[in-house]
Amino acid sequence: MSEPPIQDEQVAAYLGDHPDFFETRPDLLASMRFAPAHGNRAISLHERQLEVLRDKLRLIERRFADLVHTGKENDAIGERLQRWTRDLLLAESPERVPGIVVDGMRSGFSVPLVALRLWRVKTGVLSPEWVRATPPEWIDQVDAMRIPYCGPRGDLRFAGWLPSAGADARSIALLPLRHGASPQSFGLLVLGSGDADRFHAGMGVSFLERIAELASAALGRLSEPG
Repeated sequence: MSEPPIQDEQVAAYLGDHPDFFETRPDLLASMRFAPAHGNRAISLHERQLEVLRDKLRLIERRFADLVHTGKENDAIGERLQRWTRDLLLAESPERVPGIVVDGMRSGFSVPLVALRLWRVKTGVLSPEWVRATPPEWIDQVDAMRIPYCGPRGDLRFAGWLPSAGADARSIALLPLRHGASPQSFGLLVLGSGDADRFHAGMGVSFLERIAELASAALGRLSEPG
């Protein structure tokens, strides 16, 4: 009865258990030839190892370049966030804060479509631009949002608050505004983009949550006590 053929896994396991195998068989090592990754000439084990190492080095270099690029992007975002926060803190009067929130999204974070609507705020302080009547069921929907929404415009009613009634928006983000962990909201910041991938359902929302927290803290001075 013939012996079963040796499997690749068995060879790999044996060589893993006997790392000095080729030291005792230098003749075998010298006779080994491999198909190169590039070209048609057969190469030795040593040359093949060098090819593998070069490929790994190129991969590491690409990953390092990506990390550097991401770090620079994060630094730039941090600087824009700091400037926006500073503008909010230096607002000469509370009624100017809504405009600073919206302008910061447009100029600082390059969001082309922005809308802000507030409710449960002090009367006679803000212009009607920010406190237009909002149906109670819409407010209830915002109250139920615990994290920002990101996704396609679809038929979401809040997209209609954007410029041109949201006709140019293909993706939107909804950032509820509230005092800390209060169950009640006092407004909604709506961000829109003509890019369908700018605000998508699979993206992380931690940065948007930070934006919402800062905007809520700045605008909270205008809201009625909960």
